[in-house]
Amino acid sequence: MKHKAVAASFLLLLPLTACGGTAAAGGDGSTVTVTIGYQSKTINTVTAGTLLRSLGLFEKELGALHDGHTYKVDWQDYATGAPITAQMTAGKIDIGSMGDFPLLINAARGKQLGRPTHLVSVTGYNLRGGLNTIVTAPDSRIDSLADLKGKKVSTSIGSAADGTLVRALRRAGVDPDKGIGKLNQQPAVGASALSAGSVDALSQFVAWPGLLAYQGKAKALYDGAQLDLPTFHGVTVREDFAEKRPAVLEAFLKAQAKTTDHLDAHPVSAAEKVAEATGLPAEVVYLYNGAHGISTFDPAVKPRLVSALKQDVSILRSAKLTGDVDVDAFVDDRYVRKALGAAYAERLAASPPPAASEVWTKGARGTRTFKSPKELLGHLAGHKAGIRAAYVPDATTGTLWFADRAVWVADGERLLPFVAPATAKAYTAGHPGAHVITYADALRRAS
Repeated sequence: MKHKAVAASFLLLLPLTACGGTAAAGGDGSTVTVTIGYQSKTINTVTAGTLLRSLGLFEKELGALHDGHTYKVDWQDYATGAPITAQMTAGKIDIGSMGDFPLLINAARGKQLGRPTHLVSVTGYNLRGGLNTIVTAPDSRIDSLADLKGKKVSTSIGSAADGTLVRALRRAGVDPDKGIGKLNQQPAVGASALSAGSVDALSQFVAWPGLLAYQGKAKALYDGAQLDLPTFHGVTVREDFAEKRPAVLEAFLKAQAKTTDHLDAHPVSAAEKVAEATGLPAEVVYLYNGAHGISTFDPAVKPRLVSALKQDVSILRSAKLTGDVDVDAFVDDRYVRKALGAAYAERLAASPPPAASEVWTKGARGTRTFKSPKELLGHLAGHKAGIRAAYVPDATTGTLWFADRAVWVADGERLLPFVAPATAKAYTAGHPGAHVITYADALRRAS
């Protein structure tokens, strides 16, 4: 996907007063354009982007201001966070959403260029880091990070996926700078390179690894949740915009919260709506954004996420992408606290839902949850036709994955799924008698 933005505007012809983004040229100043930068295919940001736009909730909140202005919302779609930051620091985007590493670059660039920005809310997160995955070609013989020595690996430098790659390689004793041939590529370019065989592995963020696995074009090598470090996406705003138009920012955050509630209440239809808007398979969207998906959505700025952001600074600094970043000065949850009122404390204390095995049957309005992966397999064995997708959580990390793409382990009567070979091997090493089996064998044993 190119850096070029795809923009669409929605005009609300409602009487309003002085507040907001950029006054429309040639008018009397009563029309205010609010420009939103988002990443449609980075589906962890849908509550501040794709789904929010589809539901029209921001426009509804703006229409309820009655402050003497007419508001026009300009939605601009990008492939990554970098161009959103460039446009924000140029004063051309007011509110943007991106991942944790790009957020830090956003903070650094804003301060450097005299256009400070602030993290004001969170979109999707995973407390263990499961949103990023390293994958290889389906027929690759690479089955550990150590095997990547001397190999070509595609990632997007400065992204959370690159951060996962660097940390994972260091833990495996591989120098991320000299031990591999790292290629800095956009996600779509890296995906094509993996399919063409010009790279040996791909480290990317949601939803690329899941998409490639679903399409049969890749298999997981490393589950980012093995790092056990939170990763998330969030909303950033220009400081001058927030100070000049706090009511508009509050309207955005209220709309984001309502979009989050909609996603939680209607995960299947939300996945289908996002799929329709992005061209991604709904089954892939649901893997991340479903009722038990890899991502949890909540606008609250949790201390654990802020702490993780501080740990990310050293990775970007070592890559010479930023200097020191004052995370405490960058984070500002005043606006979301005001927008959500008494509900903010409840959201702040909320925990992710427990992982579960699910089946999505064709034509069904919802999914069916099972008590264990083995029960799910038993169902699949008896219903080979009509299954749209089946999901199982990694037995040790909890990361959801497609049942037919998982690494299965038999441990006595138990059938346990794992995202990647490494987590499966770690389990079998600590459980005598446990061994890796094929998916077909797992189905047979469950039936």
